[in-house]
Amino acid sequence: MNEQIVGLDIGDVRIGVAVSDASRTIASPVEVITRVGWGPDTRKILEICKRYQTSIVVSGLPLNMDGSEGFQAQKVRGLCQQLEKNGLTVYYQDERLSTVTAEDALLESSMRRADRKKNVDKVAAAVILQSWLDARTIQGGKP
Repeated sequence: MNEQIVGLDIGDVRIGVAVSDASRTIASPVEVITRVGWGPDTRKILEICKRYQTSIVVSGLPLNMDGSEGFQAQKVRGLCQQLEKNGLTVYYQDERLSTVTAEDALLESSMRRADRKKNVDKVAAAVILQSWLDARTIQGGKP
């Protein structure tokens, strides 16, 4: 198991990107993509996956607090379907409160407000990916 995994926090304006280490133990924030449209966004994510030599993506799924899927979850699934059509395998991770967790972590690091705003999406992607990795470790599961 030496293939890294890319994690995504897909929003309307930005997509936060994180990547796991080869052992799939630790997720690290990588970058933030400014949304342009499904085509360019898909191409950028494919480029990132190629850079990290992976075809596996974990996307945060924005569920409502009662666990149901709303309009935002449908939009995320729509982009992820484009990724799957381009050969990527997509897994979903409940992302409820991931941005709050990311903001709290950045506040604890004493990061300036302007810097937090630039980094919160990629840190949220790392939170999402780390949650997914941890769940697989606890369950003893793969990939």
